[in-house]
Amino acid sequence: MSEATPADLIFEQPLSERVRTFLRLELLFLQYHDHRRDETTFGARASLHALLDLLVVTSRSDLKNDILKELNDQYQHLTRLAARPSVDQERLRGVLAEITEVLNQLQQLATQFANSLLRGSDFLVSILNRSTIPGGTCGFDLPHYHWWLSQPRARITRDLDAWFADLRPFERAILLYLKLLRTSVPAESVTARGGIYLHTPTGPCLLVRVLVPASAQVYPEISAGRHRFTVRFMAMRELSERAQQAQVDIGFQLQCCNL
Repeated sequence: MSEATPADLIFEQPLSERVRTFLRLELLFLQYHDHRRDETTFGARASLHALLDLLVVTSRSDLKNDILKELNDQYQHLTRLAARPSVDQERLRGVLAEITEVLNQLQQLATQFANSLLRGSDFLVSILNRSTIPGGTCGFDLPHYHWWLSQPRARITRDLDAWFADLRPFERAILLYLKLLRTSVPAESVTARGGIYLHTPTGPCLLVRVLVPASAQVYPEISAGRHRFTVRFMAMRELSERAQQAQVDIGFQLQCCNL
């Protein structure tokens, strides 16, 4: 089995709206936690804005039931695998226990928790409404926000933790699902002849992952259809120049992930 190395760049292309949403949430969770480590006023601003983005995404659809269904289905699938003698039983028990814990935490969460939090906080809604305007959260626009940002760090930390509390089980569920999806199949070593690779999956595919050596100095454009997808590698020397398709053979690793 081939695996990614630190010298690989990983590019992902979701092939379903659900996985696309999960990947966007993963990015927002990473941004939120990174900003939380910044204890300046701008760190608090960035943390709150990432939090608001998370609440907006999670309030737009029934994501709780979506992720519950996905993890329940995966639990049933893995349970059936336990009967196979070749399966690593200890590792399987660990994964099943993790899924069970995540499911229990998620089931205790109100389905519309994000909507409820936003509806119940004029403070958060006022910032959300102004955040789409460039520079729209200045002190003269939102004096109460300016006041909050001036409070002791302990107060800001307390408030951020309280607002994020209901997102924690959701975050864990999303990250667990994506981990299971990404590790569902081994990476296959393939070659894009003249910079182009055409692939016809043998079964369903939810996520295409392309692992490219950073030394290749190319990036993939992935065009996916119902029955096949194309990976075209592009090279760009300077940002001021238009990217050109690579004309040489590019060796890379490919995963067609599905649960």
